Amino acid sequence: MSEPVAEIRKFNRFYTHIIGLLDEHLTDSPFSLPEARILYELANNDTVKTAADLSRILDMDTAQISRILARFKARQLVTSTVSTDHAKLRILSLTPEGQAAFAALDRSAIERANAVLAPLDIARVSRLTQSMRDIRSILGSRSDTVSPAPAYTLRAPRAGDLGLVIQRQAYLYNTEYDLDWTFEGLIAGILSGFIANFDPAREQAWIADRNGEIAGSVFLMRTDDPQVGKLRMLYVEPSARGLGIGSALVAACIARARAVGYHKLTLWTNDFLHSARRIYQEAGFKLIEEERHHSFGHDLVGQTWTLDLQPE
Repeated sequence: MSEPVAEIRKFNRFYTHIIGLLDEHLTDSPFSLPEARILYELANNDTVKTAADLSRILDMDTAQISRILARFKARQLVTSTVSTDHAKLRILSLTPEGQAAFAALDRSAIERANAVLAPLDIARVSRLTQSMRDIRSILGSRSDTVSPAPAYTLRAPRAGDLGLVIQRQAYLYNTEYDLDWTFEGLIAGILSGFIANFDPAREQAWIADRNGEIAGSVFLMRTDDPQVGKLRMLYVEPSARGLGIGSALVAACIARARAVGYHKLTLWTNDFLHSARRIYQEAGFKLIEEERHHSFGHDLVGQTWTLDLQPE
């Protein structure tokens, strides 16, 4: 047996024990795992309309799905109606009783997940979260049954978010660009000052939220010049790249800078950050200055970019 196969089997045994998949009923509920999966899709997936849809998305045998749906209908959890497009299709939906049953199941699952996370500190929670994203990303690319990537939203930070942003940026810049631990000191100091002296009339922060997890961030900060704002600490998680999140964060920052009356928006970056530089260029920023410096264990080239916010 190869080492990867052995590790997959060990992980499966560990994971099924942690979340209770070997229990007769899932998360202390009256439902088995297959039943819970069907309830979840009916409650959350707008593309699920029929039993055939469930079979395709869940990769479950149609006979098993039919038996489960029959039990649900007997318990008045699910109803079906004739499709207006095709008389032979039965459109499935949860009844109010079914919605209540799913809500209770969902609460129980959240409580169990919170119990798993409770003993972990913020750094280990972040590592665990990213590792699970990576597993889904690597294995999901091989499956036609994986749901499309969830949409993202931009929101204000919540308690604990900025600590995670510091940790993730320090980790990513180390693993992707080999910047040493002093980079973490820089960004921690930037955000510490931002929090301590936050001016809601001139500053703002955005968290990109994807399926309830942090997918990126950016900050609008004031400078010594009241007419000049500064875009800082743009980043996007590897698992969320390619979705337009970086451009959306920059666009939000620019729009807010205009709204509060800044005449110019500036930013500082390093020349090796090619993806970020492309986003800045597409947003209209111009490179105005370059300077060599030795920081974070490397000889680097810093760049200053600016965007004129005044109407032409």
